[in-house]
Amino acid sequence: MARSDSEGMERDRESGRDRDKPLYMISVAAELTGMHPQTLRVYEQKGLVTPGRSRGNTRLYSQADIERLNLISKLTDEGINLAGVVRILDMRERMLARERELDELRDRVRELEDEVHEFRVKERITTLARYDASSNPEQVMRRLLLGGGSDDKGDE
Repeated sequence: MARSDSEGMERDRESGRDRDKPLYMISVAAELTGMHPQTLRVYEQKGLVTPGRSRGNTRLYSQADIERLNLISKLTDEGINLAGVVRILDMRERMLARERELDELRDRVRELEDEVHEFRVKERITTLARYDASSNPEQVMRRLLLGGGSDDKGDE
């Protein structure tokens, strides 16, 4: 289970990196968003979007930038001014960061719950199993789990 979870998280990280990879020149980004290239330049100037740059200093927009520009377009179409858009985008970024943090914390809680469960099972087995002074709880556990040994009490 942990393996498939980690593989899924790795895929999400890879797709996240793909979303952030600068690919589209300004003319393509303008066409994809339905905006004028000058509007994209103004949005960059105002800090609403930060495209990557090629070695020749050409603006390159990622898929994440395109999605952000589409959201900006939607918000401005609804009558929100650029100052309001900046605040909304900032709050959205903080919310997404908190959601990622919560997801990480939930994953950690699940791991800890599994560890506690395992510890409690070991503790129960150890208290139920008879052992003499020469054997320790780990040895008793090993004998019980391997199905042999004289410490088996039968069905309880």
